[in-house]
Amino acid sequence: MAEDKLHIRLHVYDEEIEVTVKREDEEYYRSAAKLITDRYNAYAQAYKGRKSEHIISLMTLVDIALLYQKERSHNDTAPYDNVLTRLTKEIEDALGSSR
Repeated sequence: MAEDKLHIRLHVYDEEIEVTVKREDEEYYRSAAKLITDRYNAYAQAYKGRKSEHIISLMTLVDIALLYQKERSHNDTAPYDNVLTRLTKEIEDALGSSR
């Protein structure tokens, strides 16, 4: 079964970009384009004339990557998994020795 694809145009800062996306991802792409545009505009307003467009673009990327990394760290379950594994082993060992 072929995936349901959609051709869309995204407005990112001062460019129109054509992309083909999964239909269920369209909203995410549009939100991402808006986030990029909003963050770029904030940096451009603050640094236009003092920083190059390249540097403003990199600042935007770092800002968005920072948001991603913070969110990713909130979803990291490895520390909890490790504690649960250790506690489960301790409980099983305690139950095993009392039998």
